Amino acid sequence: MDMSENDNHLLAEVATRAQASYHDFPDLAHGWEHVKRVYHLALHLAEQEQADGLIVGMAALLHDLGRTTRGPTRLHAERSAKLAKQLLAAYDLPSETLHAILHAILAHGYRHGIEPATLEARVLSDADRLDSLGASGVMRWAMTMKRGRWPETRTYHPDDPFALWRDPDGQHYLLDRFFTKLLKLQEAMTTTTGRAMAARRIAFLRLYLQELQHELAEGGSGYDMSEEVTYHLLWGKKGEEQKKEQPGEDLQRGRVVELPCLSEEQHSA
Repeated sequence: MDMSENDNHLLAEVATRAQASYHDFPDLAHGWEHVKRVYHLALHLAEQEQADGLIVGMAALLHDLGRTTRGPTRLHAERSAKLAKQLLAAYDLPSETLHAILHAILAHGYRHGIEPATLEARVLSDADRLDSLGASGVMRWAMTMKRGRWPETRTYHPDDPFALWRDPDGQHYLLDRFFTKLLKLQEAMTTTTGRAMAARRIAFLRLYLQELQHELAEGGSGYDMSEEVTYHLLWGKKGEEQKKEQPGEDLQRGRVVELPCLSEEQHSA
């Protein structure tokens, strides 16, 4: 859905106000850079899925605002919705638009138990999950694990780094986060565009794990198995079925897969 000049102006103004809340915010994995990426991903998904760009854009800008404050019991999405309502009170938004923005914020967290009931909420949820995948996801994974690790946490299991023969444990092994969350996020995508983008980013994660397996083996860790066996185990598919279904084929051959660019209006917002 196309946005008006006034919509773009509102989004730019709210972006400026929201960004100020992230000054000196220590959690880089959920900092302003993350919010900005989710914002542009959400606007791209909204355009492809014919969702309301103003609702999606507002919700994306404010979806993690609650992380910048502390609360005794509220989940960050609840704090974000409360702060978003306060911030947006300065603007003359229709009540149904404000309600839709707040619902999208409340429903974006995968642990919060609130199902996205609107297309706009589904778009924000997918955009937020997409930023946990691909190269950006690897970067954020490293940031999150460094910040949230415990004294007993280890980088990976010494005998079974990729949880091929054990249940993954993301609390004690950083690498296990791939198997407890990241590689499962494609299943949680709710839009056609989101699923397609997630497939490519998931393929990159598996290629990363494949390369890591080689490097760990060279460093004296990992598995004493042939490359073909570990390749099949890590990708979870075999033979011709794998070749047909894996979008990572293009990445393995070094071919750049072009994705649609964001519109000029979306960049300028």
